[in-house]
Amino acid sequence: MTVPDAIVVGSGPNGLAAAVTLAQAGLAVTVLEADHEIGGGARTAELTVPGLKHDTCSAVHPFAVASPFLAGLPLSDFGLTWRFTEIDMVHPLPDGSAGVLTTSLEDTAAGLGIDGPRWRAVFGPLVRSFDTIVSDVLGPLVRIPDHPIAMLRLGIRAGLPASVLARMFRTEQARAILGGCAAHIWRPFNRPASASVGTVMIAGGHRHGWPVAEGGSGAIAGALAGLARSLGVVIETGIRVTSLSELPQTRITLFDTGPSAFADIAGNRLAPRRAKAYRTFRYGPAAFKLDLAVQEGIPWASEAARRAGTVHLGGTMAQIGEAERQITKGIMPARPFMLIGQQYLADPQRSVGDIHPVWMYAHVPHGYTGDATGAMLDQIEHYAPGFRDRIVATHVTTPRELAARNPNYVGGDIVGGRNDLRGLAARPVLALDNYATGIPGMYLCSASTPPGAGTHGMCGHLAARRALAGLEEP
Repeated sequence: MTVPDAIVVGSGPNGLAAAVTLAQAGLAVTVLEADHEIGGGARTAELTVPGLKHDTCSAVHPFAVASPFLAGLPLSDFGLTWRFTEIDMVHPLPDGSAGVLTTSLEDTAAGLGIDGPRWRAVFGPLVRSFDTIVSDVLGPLVRIPDHPIAMLRLGIRAGLPASVLARMFRTEQARAILGGCAAHIWRPFNRPASASVGTVMIAGGHRHGWPVAEGGSGAIAGALAGLARSLGVVIETGIRVTSLSELPQTRITLFDTGPSAFADIAGNRLAPRRAKAYRTFRYGPAAFKLDLAVQEGIPWASEAARRAGTVHLGGTMAQIGEAERQITKGIMPARPFMLIGQQYLADPQRSVGDIHPVWMYAHVPHGYTGDATGAMLDQIEHYAPGFRDRIVATHVTTPRELAARNPNYVGGDIVGGRNDLRGLAARPVLALDNYATGIPGMYLCSASTPPGAGTHGMCGHLAARRALAGLEEP
């Protein structure tokens, strides 16, 4: 067997992005995947009713469509088509109103009444500069940005606690949009930089939208794999790497794995200090996931929610902030923050007749062993009376099952690590080079490296670029 120039362990979007980047540079690359199916968090399966297509983890992709790496690839030639809903996100509120987010900055602002001018003032400059700064945004935090002035403008907003940025707005609707997006960082809203992910999601969404992949998120991994194979990459499934001794000597080896998993694989090859850092890497709260088959869809009281690709639930921003505070303390909230995906509205082929796949998960404490099903269904029923009567089938995935399916999801953490200031800056360790492991030629490229979670491929792409640069070092 011919030994390749490079091996990539793991075939999630980051592993495949790394393989493509290396192959584009002329290297012979082999990808090794432990499972019998590629894709990591970007997979699609029939979990409830035969023919109904459910995304098993990643579902809606504002960061993927904005990714400077993915945007530069001919993925449409390999079957990837983005589909958009009329409304990107709706956040129903207890009083019967809702915050409505669309791709159009102007339409969103117009729907926010007295907060419209302030919404334009806060997000307008970021939307206009988004394509300029996106490479800085989707990169390591600790470095000199290519566009410092534009990044400073973003940092003034994103560096704030979400609760402080929310004071810019007077309506609960505007605050709810911000709060639901800010909750994607899985942190209490009174912490510094807790506005960061939400700010970028909103600005990027206004620039590029919140699309889904036609046929399911597995189409993203499928397109990356198709492109990789066209470049000569060999992808082998059903091969679990447990030790570096199982790998041949190559010029580059990249690992689309978590830090602790890599430490187990590397064993005593890893320097003691780095091994300790990887083994004590801090993971964040967990997801509790439900996939439902729902006849005629969810009967939301909010008419806008019936047309939205994503629905955020959790009440007001203050209520969401309290739920997020609780999960970081290990407490299960009575009303957890929830994300609901109605991808079939943009991609009807996922449905079977009038039975539609509904994707959702709730934020729960790390390693949560209880059953959040009842709390999740009750919360939807509150905003969509009669919803339970439409459920045809239910598939539950607990945090433990998420971790069993994908070892990178330690304790049910699907974002690859805690997103506090330390976790954002030192991902996975505080270093000028976040990807190098200290073992020559070996690099991490999972969501536990910058820029973190999201189906954008940037962790893999940037790690591969760092590895290529390493080949030129004396």
